[in-house]
Amino acid sequence: MIAVFLAYSFLQAPSTVLIRPHPAIWRLVHGMAVVYLVALTFLLFQTRDDARQFMKYLHPDLGVELPERSYGTDCRIYVPDHPKSRFNNVYIIFDEFVIAHILGWWGKAIMIRNQPLLWVLSIGFELMELTFRHMLPNFNECWWDSIVLDILICNWFGIWTGMRTVRYFDGRTYEWVGLSRQPNIISKVKRMLGQFTPAQWDKDEWHPTRGPWRFIQVLSLCVVFMAVELNTFFLKFCLWIPPRNPLIVYRLVLWWLIAIPTIREYNTYLQDSKPFKKVGSFCWLSLAICIVELLICIKFGHGLFPKSMPSWLITFWSAVALLLVLFVWTWKYRTMKRKMI
Repeated sequence: MIAVFLAYSFLQAPSTVLIRPHPAIWRLVHGMAVVYLVALTFLLFQTRDDARQFMKYLHPDLGVELPERSYGTDCRIYVPDHPKSRFNNVYIIFDEFVIAHILGWWGKAIMIRNQPLLWVLSIGFELMELTFRHMLPNFNECWWDSIVLDILICNWFGIWTGMRTVRYFDGRTYEWVGLSRQPNIISKVKRMLGQFTPAQWDKDEWHPTRGPWRFIQVLSLCVVFMAVELNTFFLKFCLWIPPRNPLIVYRLVLWWLIAIPTIREYNTYLQDSKPFKKVGSFCWLSLAICIVELLICIKFGHGLFPKSMPSWLITFWSAVALLLVLFVWTWKYRTMKRKMI
């Protein structure tokens, strides 16, 4: 049944703004996103125990309670009495997830193509880890792990390489001559590989300071982005999915494929100056998936987090929300006042 639906999507699903490597590929991604949304909706109406046991049908190793690893149990950089290494606390953090971290930010840079916005997301997610560290032991990191390793090394290197890739494609000259008109075999191979690169490299102009409404639109993108990332950790905690399970990789790859046309559609919507415009189908589909994932985390997480949020965090985020509302309201008021003059 799923194969039939994907075949239909491959042929008849709504096309997006992307045309490389072929519009049918993105129609297939649209169909995969719909299948994932339906599966999440089915999971949402199960009990927590039934959902955990259902995961066994997807992978035989699932359905077993897993211990959560905490990275902040010992924050000493130098441990003189450790039998293996005096810097063992630093060495044990450098695992395959460091590479995944860098690749993740490289992919985000390819999609968003705006360095200030990427740094907002980078620092914002570290704040999310700080906010929810009382709920997930995996978020309990040492200060040097969060600031130095995550932000200043992994995130920076991923963003830097991603923006270098963006500048490389931005400076290229695109000549799309047909395959049959290529003079030799090497040119034909290059043309075939070039089919998997963008037909043109459009600059994503976000301009969050253009006005209060644009600021809210860009801020909404950041909120959804961080919600999707948080859902990854809460889903694997609630459904007992180990970090190295391939389902985690499959979900991230699917989300990456969904996010590529979503970001393009959303940026096209923001840059469109027409008085009447609409958001693309991928944007609505991505938002629906994010919301259903969040609902699953809320439903299945009930009773799993006995520790309440510290009062200083509640005060901090309440103050941030209040200042944000006042800032946008003042900005809007001044903008309207200037228009009236």
